[in-house]
Amino acid sequence: MLRNKLPKLLISLCISLLACEQAFARLYDDVMASGYIRMGVYKDFPPYSFVQEGKPAGVDVEIAQRVAEAFDLELQVHWITPDENLEDDLRNNVWKGHYLDKDQENPLAMKTLADVMLRVPYDKQYAYKQDSLGYLINEMVVMMAPYQQERWQVAYDSERLDAVRTVAVFQYEPIGVEVDSVPAFYFTSAMRGRMRDMTHHFPTPRDAFAAMQSGEVAAVMAMQSEIDWLLSEADDSQYRLAENGFPTMGKQTWDIGIAIRQTDRQLGYAVEAVLDKMIRSGEMAEIFARYGLRYTKPEFYQVAEEAAISE
Repeated sequence: MLRNKLPKLLISLCISLLACEQAFARLYDDVMASGYIRMGVYKDFPPYSFVQEGKPAGVDVEIAQRVAEAFDLELQVHWITPDENLEDDLRNNVWKGHYLDKDQENPLAMKTLADVMLRVPYDKQYAYKQDSLGYLINEMVVMMAPYQQERWQVAYDSERLDAVRTVAVFQYEPIGVEVDSVPAFYFTSAMRGRMRDMTHHFPTPRDAFAAMQSGEVAAVMAMQSEIDWLLSEADDSQYRLAENGFPTMGKQTWDIGIAIRQTDRQLGYAVEAVLDKMIRSGEMAEIFARYGLRYTKPEFYQVAEEAAISE
């Protein structure tokens, strides 16, 4: 009896899975016909993406809005709660969905995925990273369209430190870092661990900066845009930018781009064209400046400009 029902059950399951795939896998034509585009940005991540006065705000939100306007579409913000690593974020928000994020009316279907995910490190080595069996880890996504270059930055309390020309000063003065971040690893391991005892860990760069304002630490290290934002919000000349330079740290600058599903390259190319126009026209830099941030073009544009000057 059960044997007779198995083919029908399998057919039903396949149809349901196909409907599930169609429910959240939107290609270029689907997006343009729908009247809206769903852009993925990280939740509570100022100055890039956060809620201000009940509305989405931040650099990446404004960039997403410009993309939507370029296509004459409504912007739908897809808030991303970071998981353990970028691979999890890409899987949960770009190509598959989180196993806990179900539609109650159709348990087999995921609720929503982002059509485009912003603030993804643009790194070819990572994009083609392989697992222990030689399979591509990120084969279901494409990372493309770099629109900003990011770097690490230290801010310090000028009433406690005359300057920060070398990180060696943090053998004797405390510095605040975000827990489980690259700066946290760096200051607890560099110089044979001599800065470990002076490294204070906080949930976010904002908490670390608040600790500097209260006198608990003498400096803070985070991404350049985060530091610029915190200094702009504090609006106090007591807190200043340090001279960058982190020996033995490894990669200290990296490009930021977008991620799309491997099958959605047409949409990715269309978004890339919008971002390219914003960078070349200066509109991208203007968005960053409105939040009190310095803007650095991705490496591709820097190389092109240097080549043009040399000619």
